[in-house]
Formats: sequence, structure tokens, C-alpha cells
Amino acid sequence: MKNKAFAYDDVLLKPQYSDIESRSEIDISTNLGNGLVLSCPILSSPMDTVTGTTMAIAMGDGGGSGIIHRYNTLDAQYNAVRRAADLRNTSAPIGAAIGVTGDYLDRAVAVRNAGATFLCVDIAHGHHKLMKKAIRQLRDILGDDIHIMAGNVATLEGINDLADWGADSVRCNIGGGSICSTRVQTGHGLPGLQTILDCAQTDRDVAIIADGGIKNAGDMVKALGAGADAVMCGSLLAGTAEAPGEIYRDADGSTWKSYRGMASKEAQTEWRGNYSSLEGVTSRVPYQGKVKDVLAELERGIRSGFSYSGARSLEDFQAKAEFIFQTSSGLSESHTHILTRKW
Repeated sequence: MKNKAFAYDDVLLKPQYSDIESRSEIDISTNLGNGLVLSCPILSSPMDTVTGTTMAIAMGDGGGSGIIHRYNTLDAQYNAVRRAADLRNTSAPIGAAIGVTGDYLDRAVAVRNAGATFLCVDIAHGHHKLMKKAIRQLRDILGDDIHIMAGNVATLEGINDLADWGADSVRCNIGGGSICSTRVQTGHGLPGLQTILDCAQTDRDVAIIADGGIKNAGDMVKALGAGADAVMCGSLLAGTAEAPGEIYRDADGSTWKSYRGMASKEAQTEWRGNYSSLEGVTSRVPYQGKVKDVLAELERGIRSGFSYSGARSLEDFQAKAEFIFQTSSGLSESHTHILTRKW
């Protein structure tokens, strides 16, 4: 058993000498392989309270990409992808999620015909024989010229196997999402940063997507420094105007939107009529306005993070990044703490 497994809050990046005079010098673009290139290394999660047509368009406009969720009928997902492809303002990539059972092969063909530029094979435990079967079938049907993202996994063995089966990129994290209860319900998982550190040891030609437990721009910077090629967000984007769902207002004037895990009782019951293992919850997040403003703030944080290590690109940053362990007192000091100070 390993002595330690680190979460994002357990570490900091050591500041280093920098000759960067302007953060405009920094290139935060990322190449995830097989034609999937992002000018901003952020993807929106394929959840029904995060990514539909409007979010996919907005993410593309912001330099990232959105993955349109699969928790609907084939026709509904086809139409969502088609609208996103007809209405987008740029040639930014649009993703579409599929599963590994039922109509997943028909969905894959349909969403690609609708304009999806990459597929996301989206299951909770991706290191599984059904994933192996699905990826190989997709390659047989669609060929090698479409990017296949797959996941989720939490280990080096997992990412290596998915890469060997034909995945171009892999979502790495089990149970770290803010509305995910997998670790509590099943006892399985790894802390988010440790997952990335372990998966980054792969010798395969595969991109790493840090997916789960990302709370702020600082966590994004840590994930990228640990070896991730991009990050995936749910809760950080669920409260935006472009996320599916209504804006609610409380009596005190505060506004919010619903956010739920796809393994929650509510989500499972709505999209398939019943529920099995409950590994998620339903909650709410504050309304945040336009996603372009959220992305702009996150991008500023990433650029600033690169500059503190004196890095002008993701590759340069990963070569220079130096992590240190922080104690609980260090974590407390890292956050703004004037409001809790006893004068």
C-alpha cells in the first residue's frame, strides 16, 4: 500500500524565476491528439445539468469544448448536436457522449453524422471489458480518424489499457466530483491529484483529462502541472446561463440552478425510469451569469499559474512544475482568512 495519496489541497506549486513580462506571452493551448486541439484546456462535463447545445456552443466560443450529454433519446441527442454544429460561430470541436450498452453504436453514428467532431465513451468505471468492446467496435465502424475520449479510470493500468484498446484521451478520476458519492458508497477511488500523477507515468500516446475534484483555477493549474493535458468541469459551469435548466430565485433574492450527479436517484429515474446503485446526489449551485465570464476568469488564473513557474506553454510548465506538500495549517494559510481572524 502506498504511504500517501495526494489530493489537490495537499500540495502547492513552488514559485520559480520568471522572465515573462506579460501573461499574453503564455500559450495555454493543448493538443489532445487525433485532431482535437483546444486553445483553452477546459471541457464541460457530459451531464444533463451542464452540457447541452447552448453550453457546447459557448465552450467552443471560449476556446474549450463541450460534450453534449447522452441522458436522453437518440433523436434528442442527435438534434442537440446538429443544432450546436449549425449555430456555432467557429470551427471549435463539439463532443458527444455515448455509453457502452444499448443503442450506443447507433448513437455514435448518429451524432457523428450530426456534426460531432469527437466522441466521449462515458461510464463511471471505464477500466472494464465493456469499454474494451465498445472502443474496438467504434474503431471498426468509424475508423481511426475520429478522436475517442474514454473513461473514467484512476490508475496507470487503467489509462494504459484504454489507450491500448484505442482511446485517444482518457478521463482520469474516480469519485472526486462534488456531487459524486462513489468513494463513500463503494470504498473505491483515489484522490484526484494522485490519479493524475499516477496516470502521467504512462508511456502510451494518450492525453490525460483531469475530471473530478476541480474547485478553482488553482486546482486546474495543479492538475496541468501534474501531467493533465486538459481539465473537465461540472460544478464550476453548472451555474451559468448556458447550462441546461431554469434559474431559481429564493425569497432573499439569491439565484441558483440545479446540479445533479448522473448516478443520483433523481437523474437515474428521469432518464431510464428506475435507479440502481446511488453514487451521486442532487444539489444546487449559485447562478454565475455567462459562461464566457467564468471561462475568462479561469483562463486568467491558468495563465497566472504558468507565469509563477516561468512557463510560456503547457509543455514548458509540466517540465518546470515542482510540487511541495502543505500541512493543514498551510492549507488554512493558503485561503483568505481575515474573516476568521480573532482580532
